[in-house]
Amino acid sequence: MALKKPGIGCAFEKNNGIFLSKTRNWWQNGCQLHFHNVFVADKMNKPEFPSTLRMTEGLRIAEVERDTGIGKDTLRVWERRYGFPNPERDDAGERIYPMEQIERLRIIRRLMDQGLRPGKIITQDLSALLQLLDTQTSQTVDPERYMQCNGMLKLLRMHRGHELRHSLNRILVKEGLQRFITHTVLPMNDVVGDSWLRGELSVPEEHLYTEQIQNVIRHAIQLQPAMTQPPRILLTTFPNEEHGLGLLMVEAMCTAEGAQCTSLGTRLPLSDIASYASNGGFDVVAVSFSAAYPGRDALKDLAQFRDLLAPEIVIWAGGSALLSRKAEITGVRIITEIDAVPGLVAQWRHTHELGA
Repeated sequence: MALKKPGIGCAFEKNNGIFLSKTRNWWQNGCQLHFHNVFVADKMNKPEFPSTLRMTEGLRIAEVERDTGIGKDTLRVWERRYGFPNPERDDAGERIYPMEQIERLRIIRRLMDQGLRPGKIITQDLSALLQLLDTQTSQTVDPERYMQCNGMLKLLRMHRGHELRHSLNRILVKEGLQRFITHTVLPMNDVVGDSWLRGELSVPEEHLYTEQIQNVIRHAIQLQPAMTQPPRILLTTFPNEEHGLGLLMVEAMCTAEGAQCTSLGTRLPLSDIASYASNGGFDVVAVSFSAAYPGRDALKDLAQFRDLLAPEIVIWAGGSALLSRKAEITGVRIITEIDAVPGLVAQWRHTHELGA
């Protein structure tokens, strides 16, 4: 069994970083890769297991929460209400979730991110869930675009990384940076993430995709004209978030709008981010949360970060972990679609022009 999963992204994550995919969690990307959509923007990064024995035994509830992005309270409610998951108990009475149940939970989370209600899918077996995943993907991705993604997926499986990168660059030149992100990277993250869930991609193949797509996007960002227009945007993730594809996708969207973007990468302490943002005169801090980041922890950490950050600096946040979170935090803007990023930049400029 593979020890890593695509996490879009994320945008996807299957994801999906700061923001989420048009139809799913794109931070994924990455490939909730993050994908998503993480899963792809965020689905590409499962925790490492210390031994084969541990994988045979399964995971404890906190580990399942980190792996699937499904909260511990939700897992307990499903257990009572639906009879699934049905964990075993260790000698201390703690829940131990077998790996086959975790596989089902990953797909259930993926389908929930696509809009399906848990009560409709949670009792289905793995085969039915995978079939439903195929159906959902074919319905949410344009057929022509889906064929294009599958063509690149074949290159990935054949280990033809150079040709894959050439194909991505050709599409980028034809579509432009923003459309490349929204119409190629997002569905590609989904296709790669779904293939990983079905066991059709190996860890090295997933890593090859992530490296190629990141290299293409970074190169495209570097080729953008140097801009001095506000807002100045600082992009990063909190200490427990290691997925950065979705963050890179948002940087591309903002850079194409002429915003000044600075990325610090992933896993920085909250106090360090706040200090750097204030000292550097940034207007916005953009952060992402993949499917592997518990949603309630994301809200708690955002509230804590908001208290540390200078009040004039805005926070943009998104990702799979925030999809179903309704809480509002003053000074924090939660984004659910990557298509909204250009409008968000324009809105910031309009607001500050009026206030000037």
